[in-house]
Amino acid sequence: MWTNAIIGILIPLIGTTAGSALVFFLRGEMRPWVQKLLLGFASGVMIAASVWSLLIPAIDMAEEQGSAAWVPAAIGFLLGVGFLLLLDSVVPHQHLDCDRPEGCPSGLGKSAMLTLAVTLHNLPEGMAVGVVFAAAMQGEGSLSLASAFALSAGIAMQNLPEGAVISMPLAGRGASRGRAFLLGFGSGVVEPAGALLTILLTGLITPVLPYILAFAAGAMLYVVIEELIPESQSGEHSNIGTVGAAAGFALMMILDVALG
Repeated sequence: MWTNAIIGILIPLIGTTAGSALVFFLRGEMRPWVQKLLLGFASGVMIAASVWSLLIPAIDMAEEQGSAAWVPAAIGFLLGVGFLLLLDSVVPHQHLDCDRPEGCPSGLGKSAMLTLAVTLHNLPEGMAVGVVFAAAMQGEGSLSLASAFALSAGIAMQNLPEGAVISMPLAGRGASRGRAFLLGFGSGVVEPAGALLTILLTGLITPVLPYILAFAAGAMLYVVIEELIPESQSGEHSNIGTVGAAAGFALMMILDVALG
């Protein structure tokens, strides 16, 4: 079972790596409409994953444990939002569409700050994959190994464009292609690390599994609302980000329902 879990938590990193590697094959900066489409797609995947792969299983598990179904879901969700809000306020980072950094003052360069921004929103994705594999390994509720792999595959698919969104603009701003690739790859390393840590933590404290599922959902939705949706709608008005979000949501929903 651990072999399956290790494979599963590495799949999202493969997506980030493949997306970052596009910097070697594509010339120039990514066109704005393509970037908006990909950011919207990532938003849709994360929203669907938060609902079908995390919140609904958290509610089902709470019912099986004999507690009020909404309590773990609500508490865990709000704690996840609060945790990312805290990180967003403390960790120095900078978004692609902003000229000023956020978080605590630091002497980091712009490339490092952009990478940290992506790393921040990759953390909850890693936690989500980890907690779903932990639940599948323990045979908890409706979360099977197939549904865990479905979530991992969905995150990997949205990581592919995210890897390109970080590496290609960095190359366009003057970074070498090798450095842009390494920074894009590095932003994804936090996912398997966060997933493994979550699996180990959940194994030690099994009763809190519904809370951790909801916590990961809250953290992911914070990223979607705070970063991905605004970035997909920035600049000249366009519906392309909304189209991408709809496509990502539908695809992740189909994956989870069909394989879960």
